[in-house]
Amino acid sequence: MLQIGKYRHLTQCSTENGHFVILAIDHRANLKEKLDAVAPTPLTDGQFTAFKVQVMSQLLDHASAVLIDPVYGLEAGIRSQVITGRHGLLAPLEVTDYDLHPSQRTMKYIENWGVAAIKANGGNGVKLLLTYHPDSPDASQKQDEVARIVADCETYQIPFFLEPIAYSLDPNVPLTSAERRDVVVRSAARFSSSGVDVLKVEFPALPADDETYWESALAELDDACGDVPWALLSAGVNYDTFLRQVGMACTAGASGVIVGRTIWSDAIKLQGSERETFLKTTAKQRMAFLASTCAKYGHDWRQVGVPATSNVRVK
Repeated sequence: MLQIGKYRHLTQCSTENGHFVILAIDHRANLKEKLDAVAPTPLTDGQFTAFKVQVMSQLLDHASAVLIDPVYGLEAGIRSQVITGRHGLLAPLEVTDYDLHPSQRTMKYIENWGVAAIKANGGNGVKLLLTYHPDSPDASQKQDEVARIVADCETYQIPFFLEPIAYSLDPNVPLTSAERRDVVVRSAARFSSSGVDVLKVEFPALPADDETYWESALAELDDACGDVPWALLSAGVNYDTFLRQVGMACTAGASGVIVGRTIWSDAIKLQGSERETFLKTTAKQRMAFLASTCAKYGHDWRQVGVPATSNVRVK
């Protein structure tokens, strides 16, 4: 049975109907590089923080929670009251080097940060992005890392959101659609029995695959997740594609979304009033429509794994 502390935190991260509508803006070095590339001069740390606060200020109205980093966003978001008491708060553990192929990355953690620090700073959830392939030589080591974090989250009664990211074992050859499906599903099956509380998962098919294939892949993924709720990540696909994916994923069993770049990345190349207008209109409309899609099709995380009917009788 889920610890009451974790249960409480998950209710704070979801809507009243048990759906996750989580805005992700925990991106750091890779996001700053993209902003610097189009800015008149490289952003200071304060300007980078201001960008994150600006995004959150427009999009959190339609979100149940935010996933934000501790270096550039968490404190500023809270002190500015952009992250209010009604929003759940998730924070990452990892540092990701996107310059390296996933097969070449090692686990790196944010300095002076961890499960205890997230809880102490008012967090409601812990997120770990884990590049993972079940057949990789380091798969067992990464499983041990997950087990360690599971134990810490049990100690502090805070939910663990795990984000396993599939990759090809050959850096020069991308995953085929069938391989992607296999790795995503097998990873979900592996970690659904590891003690994590929510799986933040990739879509188990490629945009070019037909929707019949999408349906079968999603059914397989939902079965692999078992009693663990799952939310779909956007992986930076375009908004129209993601919206289709969300509708089908929620119908198949997902409890919502954890979405970032698909909503707000167009703001990166804009400046001044154009950026503000985009966030107030297009980006906000995208977030609102995703929220309504989750509300219409999503599965209440509190009911995942609970049979629709029961044969148990009370005597």
